[in-house]
Amino acid sequence: MMEEQSLDTVAGGKSVKDEEVEDENLTEMADADEEDEETLPHSEILDIFEEGLAQLVQDPLLCDLPIQVTLEEVNSQIALEYGQAMTVRVLKADGEIMPIVVVQNASVLDLKKAICRFMELKQQREGGVKHVSWRYVWRTYHLVFQGEKLDDDKMRLKDYGIRNRDEVTFMKRLRKK
Repeated sequence: MMEEQSLDTVAGGKSVKDEEVEDENLTEMADADEEDEETLPHSEILDIFEEGLAQLVQDPLLCDLPIQVTLEEVNSQIALEYGQAMTVRVLKADGEIMPIVVVQNASVLDLKKAICRFMELKQQREGGVKHVSWRYVWRTYHLVFQGEKLDDDKMRLKDYGIRNRDEVTFMKRLRKK
């Protein structure tokens, strides 16, 4: 009987079970305090995140990116630096050149989607047109590389001979009478 009591009690007269319960209570209270201290409003978290991104964009590797950069743009730039992606320069009718980043084995459809995303981000940053009908754009214009129309959406850009920093042109389709 004496041995059982000595096994269940710790110095100070408390039982092992009492000590475990007390430890659990202290841990729960400490966790609750930490949650109260670490809770930040959404706006403050966004501010912290944007400050971190602004510092990240100052890196020489990422200095070409805009201040309001997205994770997608950062990943594209990193892939570009590692040779996993390429920049296709798309020339619009007004003379503006859009640097579009796509993966090395991208298809024509991937390029079109990247153009759409580039334009959406540009419009968000500049506050331009709210909606563009891409169905209309692709029915009215096609992409041309060295005089060859990029008609097959499934064909890879490499198969057309498009490499890093090559220029593709938006060309208005002629109406069929």
